[in-house]
Amino acid sequence: MDRQPKALGPLERQVLEILWDHGPLTVRQVIDQLPTDPAYTTIATVLTNLKRKRYVRSQREGSSTRYVPVTSRADHDAAVMGGVLAASRDRSATILRFADSMSQEDLDLLREHLRAPGEEH
Repeated sequence: MDRQPKALGPLERQVLEILWDHGPLTVRQVIDQLPTDPAYTTIATVLTNLKRKRYVRSQREGSSTRYVPVTSRADHDAAVMGGVLAASRDRSATILRFADSMSQEDLDLLREHLRAPGEEH
């Protein structure tokens, strides 16, 4: 996503997480993956909202409709982080504060990525 992602409600995020984990699913298949048993119309509405917000697209397969995420979880989360930086009044302070809060493992991963030759950063 090249734009600031639209806000997600808790159930929207939960449904999107299921689609990221399991791939294209019908409304009924999404319901089967949820820890609760919401009404069919509730999940159909959530998926319609996710489609309107451009998080998913629908694809017809015979008499069924499957919903597919438009972007990966990592791309979505990176866009959210980019939106936080874009909204910050002090981008440098925000980046540094975030880096200070990172685990050593995450810092090592970031250092390794930044040192990788021939890649754009």
